[in-house]
Amino acid sequence: MPDATADSCTVLFGSFVLGDNEYALPASCFREVVNYPDKVTALPLSPKFLEGVFTLRGSVIPVVNLGRVFDAGARGALPTDKIAILDYQGVLVGMLFDATGEILRVRPEQRSKLGYAEGAQRGVVAGTILLDQGARLVQVLDPEALIHIENVPQVLAVQCVDKQTRRRHGERRQCVSFRVGTASLAFEMGAIQEIIRVPELQTSVLNSALCLGRINFRGAPVAVVDFATLLNAGSGERVAGPEQRIIVARIDDATIGFLVDSVDNIVNFYGEEVMPIPMLSKARAGMFGGCLSKPELGDIFLLDHQQIFSSAEIKEMRNGHAALYPKDAELIASNERREARRSQRQVYISFTLEHSYAVGITQVREIIDFSAGDLTRPPGLPGFMRGMLNLRQQMVTVIDLRGLYGMAPLADSSQAKMLVVERDGECYGLMVDVVENIMTIEDSKRYGAPKMMRNASAQGDPRSEMDEVIDIGEGDARRTLSVFQCDRLLERLSQEMPALAA
Repeated sequence: MPDATADSCTVLFGSFVLGDNEYALPASCFREVVNYPDKVTALPLSPKFLEGVFTLRGSVIPVVNLGRVFDAGARGALPTDKIAILDYQGVLVGMLFDATGEILRVRPEQRSKLGYAEGAQRGVVAGTILLDQGARLVQVLDPEALIHIENVPQVLAVQCVDKQTRRRHGERRQCVSFRVGTASLAFEMGAIQEIIRVPELQTSVLNSALCLGRINFRGAPVAVVDFATLLNAGSGERVAGPEQRIIVARIDDATIGFLVDSVDNIVNFYGEEVMPIPMLSKARAGMFGGCLSKPELGDIFLLDHQQIFSSAEIKEMRNGHAALYPKDAELIASNERREARRSQRQVYISFTLEHSYAVGITQVREIIDFSAGDLTRPPGLPGFMRGMLNLRQQMVTVIDLRGLYGMAPLADSSQAKMLVVERDGECYGLMVDVVENIMTIEDSKRYGAPKMMRNASAQGDPRSEMDEVIDIGEGDARRTLSVFQCDRLLERLSQEMPALAA
């Protein structure tokens, strides 16, 4: 029926094509139309009609495949598709379609609207527009309904301001990024107690798809959660591969272990850089704290560890293990005695450079992947200096530690990392073979290095200039690592090469 309440004046609509159908939205709801971006990141816990998210000038835009809203079996996105950015009531949503249509100036008599019974759920089609004497039918979408489809993401529009301005007012924070399937996620550093290799898991009567078992962590039973199952990513039979790790996270007096596929980087960021992301799952909506978009790392979903720990299923698992499995009183007493003897703990990153080493986490600003293609190499640099890297508008001098110590080049650099360190306002990237773990070590396990190790004439062995070691592990897994001093290395380089001096 004709829309009796329609305004007497004409209204502008923007139309677009999806398959054999033509749809329209009020022109006032369109922010812009963009090409399908090169990088769309799949978001865990998302419904099938959400293709993923991408960043656009400081906002995270979810991409809704409108075809799959109408038909779950519709095709996925193609690189030739377009995205209309819907901006309605402060909510930004990208609508996927095949091709742009035209701007329509529609008179009231050309419009009709659909009526819904009182209390019935409204559909996304609000009405129709009849053109060309009724030969052309355009379906009008309801922006209010679009942003309130169950589990459709809603992201408040965020004004993007100059990042350098924001950084002057923000506090620098750190997180550890890890991978589960294709998703890149991160915990803030303060939530992580330790990162360990996957030990043999002990069975538990609480074993389930979510709970893989338990470990004895410093005398207390700690449940191990399969993060893939937590994200509804499906895990099946998990086999612990060499890159898998358990992130032991602690909030107040609660500890949980999370099995992840790999631990990737330490990421430096400012609070103002965290962009809001869609809240997709009613059960676990709060576990996503925001999105960090880093040119060199891609999109990383920052997790809210407080929300994860407070979820009913995690609390039940944690409390169940505490009740069923008594703590090892003797081991805890031994730990407490050591606690009384030591002054404090230090957090270290272990890495490989032919051998395994450790470096204090306070000496490292962040860890990033190594990519030779991103480097610029000015002429005249010594062989161990690989070049310069533009890291978020700051130049980083990249030092190949293998080249510096006369070691053979790394055959496979796919796992190589750079430890980004600062000295007197300058940044340096120290290339290492692979980053292994993050661990908390007591001062009582730190010793002076034996004189035999400190042989200044030893070529190709950086241990010759390290005067401290730490003990890690227990029993057969016990190892002694030399402690790498970044400041000492940079001081030596500045003396040998005046160009590196601050």
